Amino acid sequence: MTRFLQALLLILLGFFLLYPIAYVVPSSALEGDTWTGYYYGLLWRDEMIRRCMVTSLGLACATTVGTTVVALPLAYVQTRRRLTGSSVITSLVLVPLVLPPFVGALGLERFLGPYGTLNLLCMHVGLLAPERPIDWLSGAGFWGVLFLQVLHLYPIMYLNVAAALANVDPVLEDAARNLGAGEWRVFRTVTLPLLLPGYFAGASLVFVWAFTDLGTPLVFNYSQTLSVQVFNHISDRETNPLGYALVVTALVITAVLFVLGRWLLGRRSYATVSRGAAAGMERRLSVKATVAVWSAFLLLTALALLPHLGVLLMASTSYWGLTAWPTHISGDAFRMVFSEPVAYRSIVNSLTYSCASTLLDLVCGLAIAWLAVRKKDVLSRLLDALAMIPLALPGLVLAFGYLTCYQRLPLFGLERWLDPAKSPTLLLIVAYAVRRLPYMTRAAVAGLEQTPVVLEEAAANLGAGRWRIVRTVTLPLLAANLLAGAIFTFAFALLEVSDSLMLAQQEAYFPITRAIFGFWLRPDDGPYVASAMGVLGMILLGVSLAAAGLILGRKMGELFKA
Repeated sequence: MTRFLQALLLILLGFFLLYPIAYVVPSSALEGDTWTGYYYGLLWRDEMIRRCMVTSLGLACATTVGTTVVALPLAYVQTRRRLTGSSVITSLVLVPLVLPPFVGALGLERFLGPYGTLNLLCMHVGLLAPERPIDWLSGAGFWGVLFLQVLHLYPIMYLNVAAALANVDPVLEDAARNLGAGEWRVFRTVTLPLLLPGYFAGASLVFVWAFTDLGTPLVFNYSQTLSVQVFNHISDRETNPLGYALVVTALVITAVLFVLGRWLLGRRSYATVSRGAAAGMERRLSVKATVAVWSAFLLLTALALLPHLGVLLMASTSYWGLTAWPTHISGDAFRMVFSEPVAYRSIVNSLTYSCASTLLDLVCGLAIAWLAVRKKDVLSRLLDALAMIPLALPGLVLAFGYLTCYQRLPLFGLERWLDPAKSPTLLLIVAYAVRRLPYMTRAAVAGLEQTPVVLEEAAANLGAGRWRIVRTVTLPLLAANLLAGAIFTFAFALLEVSDSLMLAQQEAYFPITRAIFGFWLRPDDGPYVASAMGVLGMILLGVSLAAAGLILGRKMGELFKA
């Protein structure tokens, strides 16, 4: 049974994860039936494409640095100091994750557009001429995208760094202090080296996310990124290999940086001793330090909530003219969500896709985790490694591969289910599942590692079969971890951006994010309907993340570890 399960999982991951990648790579060097490296050369000869690659790398690096500057001090204070109200901070730190940055940009447009709130307030006090407004949003370009990405992604960095710091024994830091080292030297020579693996997990995820983010540059009307160029080449993918070459370039860059980081970390040992009673050694902050920390955090939270506020205000009215704030409150936008066929259908579609992908992740993630923890061999380790690939795999790589890789295979009638031009339903479910499989696998692995195997052995000695042991012993003990992982995968699948924008090209199959993007492009009432849909998605995602956070607590950062 073990071999059969391993073979089945290898076939599934090979067909839906490795094959699309393997298809994209040679397709980038084919023009018709002729091998050519012309389009790879074009990447370096074409000034615009070269600038897009440099810009995307710059965005990813700057976002990683920005999230580090925000998250590292916050995580250090949370884990190393007794801070009044720290539980509130732990809850609020996840707030930016409840809204995809490209949806948040819709709200920011009302604040930072040519005749948005900021400009109108400046005009009111005479700081800005009415005939010469500043378009802070589109004019911001690189910096606007960077600002929104940092505000959205710093919780991911925080979760990883906080989880890593929680595993570093403060006794080691106190030993360095007793030897005369100052606080900065203790952090630089003791704390930082020990938290590097956790930091790398967060940094690599933030880098890949920012490097291949598609929605935010599109809404900012900023086309000088690699992801937007790939999106623009969807329509001519059959005749122009340039899109494939761009995708392969993105894949190679992320893979090289990920492997390089792993290699550098693997050269040193980062083991630490048991923490014991070290958790009680946290030092209380002074009143002044507490006020300073809370002031900085409230400012950060206010900035992170600004896009959410904009979306909420847009959704709460049916018309917002040349005024700093809406002049009347209306529920028309929400009513239109349920009366507009496209909007209502997209909500149903997203719930269907997300539930199906979560169920698929639950089955596959639990099976992979069980093999990795209970049946350790070469194939089990290979499956565990394959399940972690999506953490370092840009979403647009997988989505672009899905667009064409199955069309020429003899699939005995399954072609219509694997052809996004006919029906992208199955591919959207699979894409969501593959992208979120690492979260479920890590949640299940964490639960299995904390479950004594002797309980399963005792049930076996009493005559219980394998499936009865799983049903009556293993699953009940893993229930909390599996529930948290399922909630997390469902929440992020619900508002997935890259796969939705690239695979769903017909209105009948639009998920929420694709419908939001379509309504945003529609004049008049479109932005209001898009904002109302964003609020509904925000509520669903917020409740889901809050539930997962209550179940996992600080262990939530473990879901992001490759």
